[in-house]
Amino acid sequence: MVSPFSMLFFFTLVLGLVLCISSDTWFGAWVGLELNLLSFIPLISSSSNRYSSESILKYFLVQVLASIMIIFSALFILMMVNLKMVFSLSLLLKLGAAPFHFWFPQVMEGLSWIQAIILMTLQKMGPMILLSYLVYDKWSLIMIFTSAVVSAIVGAVSGLNQLYLRKIMAFSSINHMSWMFFAMILSEYCWLLYFSVYCLLSILVIMNFYFQQAYHFSHLVNSSFPLMPKVVSMMSLFSLGGLPPFLGFIPKWFIIQEMIFSNYLYPLLVLLMCSLVTLYFYIRMSISFLTLVFPFSGWVTKDYEGNKIMNMVMITNFIGMLVPSIYMMY
Repeated sequence: MVSPFSMLFFFTLVLGLVLCISSDTWFGAWVGLELNLLSFIPLISSSSNRYSSESILKYFLVQVLASIMIIFSALFILMMVNLKMVFSLSLLLKLGAAPFHFWFPQVMEGLSWIQAIILMTLQKMGPMILLSYLVYDKWSLIMIFTSAVVSAIVGAVSGLNQLYLRKIMAFSSINHMSWMFFAMILSEYCWLLYFSVYCLLSILVIMNFYFQQAYHFSHLVNSSFPLMPKVVSMMSLFSLGGLPPFLGFIPKWFIIQEMIFSNYLYPLLVLLMCSLVTLYFYIRMSISFLTLVFPFSGWVTKDYEGNKIMNMVMITNFIGMLVPSIYMMY
């Protein structure tokens, strides 16, 4: 049952996000980010998780450092000194984009799945929108472009040797940010489409893990789960990886076309190669928990409870099959 305090802090978290997005000054956006930060700290505090305090401390210190950089650069912008590059650096630090990603997987490791959903979706919305305002500045554009390429490589390579599902999702999020950054450079509508689909698919994948109470790779290899939840989890992972014809391929398809038209061929090659690497560990994870069965697993997990969302997940994953056919008709 959700406590009234959690509902209150979630409301103020959304309020800070709305204030950040709708503000017409950098100072107002900073106030919204601070309200969002101070509301998220109580939401991730949990007495049942021994790593919760460590995650809170790491998240708080990193976000405070980024907030100091934001208010410092905003002050100099008001004095007609161009420090938008520092502003961009602070927003990249808040997002956990490479090469400022060091805190993101460690914080994710100490969160529950519901808290991880908020960190991977809502907490990225404000900084991403503020960062989209800076793509017209030359030095900010260079920072975003560099971070996009590095995030693609780091997110793909670092997720290969991971066995903890929350860290796999963290590095997957870092890899997806590279696509969002390039979509942001190309068009506002492209990155909004990609971000919306990314949030939807991340929620579906994490809710599958939440209903299975799976936090480690070994939790997925369990015969107590029926076959259909495993198939749905596999389809959701394929869709998150951007494998056609699932839903996750549609925004990547649009971005690939726009990057070809804009002559971003070498960055596109890097993104595609890194996407193949991420698909490799998605497929490895999916095939393993679909085929391997240990009847006497040492991990204690509860029975699967996600039958209510089963149809929604399956329909959502197969929306991607309809879009290419409609596109070819026109």
